[in-house]
Amino acid sequence: MSNWRNVEIGKVIDFNPSESIKKGTIAKKIPMDKLKVFEKKINGFEFSEYSAGPKFRNGDTLVAKITPCLENGKTAQVDILEENEIAFGSSEFIVLRENENTINDFIFYLAKSPAFRKRAISCMEGTSGRKRVNEGALKLQVLPIPDKRIQKKIAKVFSDLDSKIELNNKINDNLEQMAKTLYDYWFVQFDFPDANGKPYKTSGGKMVWSDDLRREIPEGWEVKKIKDIAETGSGGTPLKSKNEYFENGNIPWINSGEVNASFIISSKKFITQKGIENSSAKLFERGTILMAMYGATAGQVSLIDIEASTNQAVCGIVPKDKRLVPYLKFGLHQLYDYLINLSSGSARDNLSQDKIKELYFVIPEDNLIKQFYKISNSHFEMILKNLKENQELASLRDWLLPMLMNGQITVKD
Repeated sequence: MSNWRNVEIGKVIDFNPSESIKKGTIAKKIPMDKLKVFEKKINGFEFSEYSAGPKFRNGDTLVAKITPCLENGKTAQVDILEENEIAFGSSEFIVLRENENTINDFIFYLAKSPAFRKRAISCMEGTSGRKRVNEGALKLQVLPIPDKRIQKKIAKVFSDLDSKIELNNKINDNLEQMAKTLYDYWFVQFDFPDANGKPYKTSGGKMVWSDDLRREIPEGWEVKKIKDIAETGSGGTPLKSKNEYFENGNIPWINSGEVNASFIISSKKFITQKGIENSSAKLFERGTILMAMYGATAGQVSLIDIEASTNQAVCGIVPKDKRLVPYLKFGLHQLYDYLINLSSGSARDNLSQDKIKELYFVIPEDNLIKQFYKISNSHFEMILKNLKENQELASLRDWLLPMLMNGQITVKD
């Protein structure tokens, strides 16, 4: 620990460094909703006219200073700008930048560490629900900080872990897009390979009119409703006043907000067996398709790779033929725009299990379903493998973070 010293945060980190953007200039802006929870990458930007707000460059760390965003872990490192470009963001950000005592990569991981966050939360002021960090007080908080040589070694450990997670995410995006493209090509454009290996519709394959779908479909294909090809069920919420329904629960319980992920391998909340038995919550098997029925994620579709229950805002869809799982997942996703615009246009008012049951689907010939399942399911298995590896890498990173940041363990040369 001889290379570490206890020092005031404001002496080793520049808070809200001075930058210049003329008022009225159109520049990149990063709103609060572009920061995800404990994710290094910023999830996009928008162009806006500058009037006020903190300014920053690539390499700077953005930390939410308002409740509950700070407690939830909204912290990111800027890397979406051009060289020497200056952007601005939400007035609820604190911008952190290296000085002669620190490096930016170390600052980002320091800002994620429990020790830093504990001190930031202790400096919050204001009324309940509108608390903000007093930056002057935070600058005076003391933390152990190593020399820059050790900072670089620590930052590299975490950067390597985050880079592997990011690579896996890119691979997954590509795998899912490949399967979705094949779905669109075969089952939306109907250019699946015919008996001669040529695209069916483009090569003049016979099409027939479907009154149910009000469009032409390939000859010999059927049209069925969801209720004819799958079992459906919605979830429920055990009484919050009953601790025995939640305390020490080991049954995953998924809410509609979590259905914004295309695949779900774990849940944030759990309920007990008593919670299942004394509510309308049901246990859905691995491989169930989930659709959010209302809320901000209404119409979104996920596939669960675990046994899980859900709240009442989620519909579980279990195809009777398991080979239809990828087909229905992409098909329901394809219907997203339609689903959120049913009748009055309000997904919250209109999506229900009954309406989902009545949705029509064109059912391809068996051999084509078999081919699509074989291809898409292999993609799904690779995606799930990468997600599970990411979960392990993130757990390792988060386990190491407090110990490396206080010098409890060290990185060898």
